[in-house]
Amino acid sequence: MERRTFLKLGIGVSGGMGLDALPRIVRSAAAAGAPKWRTFEATTRVEVLNPSGATRAWVPLPLITDTDYHQRHGDTWSGNIAVGKISRDPKYDVGLLYAEWPASEKSPVLEVTSRFSARDRAVDLTTSPITRSREDETVLARYLEPTKFIPTDGIVLETSQEITRGLTTDLNKARTIYEWIVENTFRDPKVRGCGLGDIKTMLETRYFGGKCADLNALFVGLARAAGIPARDVYGIRVADSAEFKSLGKSGDISKAQHCRAEFYLAGLGWIPVDPADVRKVVLEEKPGLTLADAIVKRARAKFFGAWEMNYLIYNYGHDVKLPNAAGGPVPFLMYPQAETLEGRRDSLEPTTFRYQITSREIGA
Repeated sequence: MERRTFLKLGIGVSGGMGLDALPRIVRSAAAAGAPKWRTFEATTRVEVLNPSGATRAWVPLPLITDTDYHQRHGDTWSGNIAVGKISRDPKYDVGLLYAEWPASEKSPVLEVTSRFSARDRAVDLTTSPITRSREDETVLARYLEPTKFIPTDGIVLETSQEITRGLTTDLNKARTIYEWIVENTFRDPKVRGCGLGDIKTMLETRYFGGKCADLNALFVGLARAAGIPARDVYGIRVADSAEFKSLGKSGDISKAQHCRAEFYLAGLGWIPVDPADVRKVVLEEKPGLTLADAIVKRARAKFFGAWEMNYLIYNYGHDVKLPNAAGGPVPFLMYPQAETLEGRRDSLEPTTFRYQITSREIGA
């Protein structure tokens, strides 16, 4: 098989930082007593089985915009593709590799390797807000908008108003929504993948079982309906957890996709939350746990304001339009996607669309 290899050291304002800059970041963080940076390499290998006509694929890449807890170092790719290029949708910081094969290629193969660094993040919500650069108003307005599966009117608005009745601050409203989700939902292992995040259906049916893309989307929708900017954060676990065995994955991470959430507070910025992982701890950490167990209480307290960053962030995207796709938008881009003449392949069906994602830590 002919192999083509390309190197991109990033896209966006700060995505071009090479690995040679990492030690400087680490020393600075260590000097300030901040959590240490860890550097990872994640590789996605895609195979489209029994293609018909021209084949296209889309592979999510690390978050385009660098933050003080997640920074990209570039991507390489190889395979028998005819076209391979990075595409960016700046609305939701969606970066992806678009690949194309001609109809004559009967065994489409693509391998994408990305490097990034991350460090644990936590916000002290017990102190008074500090002065930080305020988020752009257009960005905040974007994360108040409804999406296909996250409306902010009707039953979503009614539920949000009921949960937050009498509360006056965004912090108290967000915390109460978080606690309501932890109390009223559960992780349903029968749900395919990470779920769809169809919160209107969840509220209408009163069936509150789901996975991370469902439960954290519920937080996002209820927060937006309360006037609090909020967003889903789509990514994948890349290493074992230092604290909860159910919240980590290393080596073969093909099924380790995970959706988190954030909300915005003036003076403090974006606040990490993850009620879905509280419910994952209840179900998977060890048999028979309830919300009353100490380990669950610890997770519940931690995941309102903190994330362990054994985690690669892809994007914040909803209703993502894939470039040159014949099919419609995807609810979110957390799995590789592919199309042939017969239409969109099922990203959760390995008999027709096979991919493997692996990770390894390469520096600290």
